[in-house]
Amino acid sequence: MSSETAAQTSVSTHILDTSVGRPAEGVALTLSVRSGSDGTWTAHGASKTDADGRCKDLPALPEGTTHVRLDFETEAYFVSHQPSSNQQAEEQQDAPRVRDSGAFFPEVAITCAVKPGEHYHVPLLLNPFGYSVYRGS
Repeated sequence: MSSETAAQTSVSTHILDTSVGRPAEGVALTLSVRSGSDGTWTAHGASKTDADGRCKDLPALPEGTTHVRLDFETEAYFVSHQPSSNQQAEEQQDAPRVRDSGAFFPEVAITCAVKPGEHYHVPLLLNPFGYSVYRGS
């Protein structure tokens, strides 16, 4: 297969705010790449989640990329979507009356290994006090 027809390595992501069961819209993120475990990280792209919580516009990865890092800027999202403490407590049966203000996780950095020619979908399940990530399809 020529390099022109070879499948490009690519990454996509989406974020679900599990505290409300809805996509997390407007979360900024950056994509960085490196070649080799001791390589230097290089910024390669940036995006923001759409109304469906998805980033579909990240650029294909450069040839030789072995690792990618997605840096999600979660603090601004949580600050702009933070209900009052009383509303939180009423909506969450066992929630304490007063919670910490601000974002417990102001940013989330996900690093993963990649192989040439594959697509990697990396969903982030997010809530104010925890997150989970996995390789999707």
